Amino acid sequence: MLAFMLFAFVASITPGPTNILVLSNSARFGLRAVLPIILGACAAAALIVLAVGTGLGRTLMTLPYVKPAMTVAGLLWLTSLAWKIWAAPATAVHADDERRLGLASAASLQLVNPKTWMMALAVVSVFSAQGLAVQWLALAFFLVSLPCMGCWALLGAGSARWLRSPRAMQRMNRTLAVLLLISTWLTVIL
Repeated sequence: MLAFMLFAFVASITPGPTNILVLSNSARFGLRAVLPIILGACAAAALIVLAVGTGLGRTLMTLPYVKPAMTVAGLLWLTSLAWKIWAAPATAVHADDERRLGLASAASLQLVNPKTWMMALAVVSVFSAQGLAVQWLALAFFLVSLPCMGCWALLGAGSARWLRSPRAMQRMNRTLAVLLLISTWLTVIL
């Protein structure tokens, strides 16, 4: 279980599309606003581990058009989110801005994210083969990923102090948009 916890930590803390979106949203909207994003993304990833472990994920991945369709949907959605971050207003964003990512959107992102499915397949094939029950793996992944994404949220919220000028906010938005595009498209290239 210790080896799995280390794997879950590394998979959750390393930069990726979801972490970059958490960082961006916490810098723009504050720490409280990203709590639903974190919960939705972590819960969905854990449920995908559970689904893969019970056979659903493997069945879906054997269908010839599911993986390419998920890849295209994920690429298009993440690219559009990168554009929204790039084009976001450089001034303070109002809390009622409807372009914010929420619980359902963050969960949906995991459902179309091929990287999440590949991670879940790796978890189930490596760690459940060692005798660890899939439901415990899913729960452990959820519990490990929550504080990892929380670190990204704290980083974003903390950086908001240095983003008081419109120019600094615009630079941060554009840097994160480029990083989101890179992390998204690298999953396809690699």
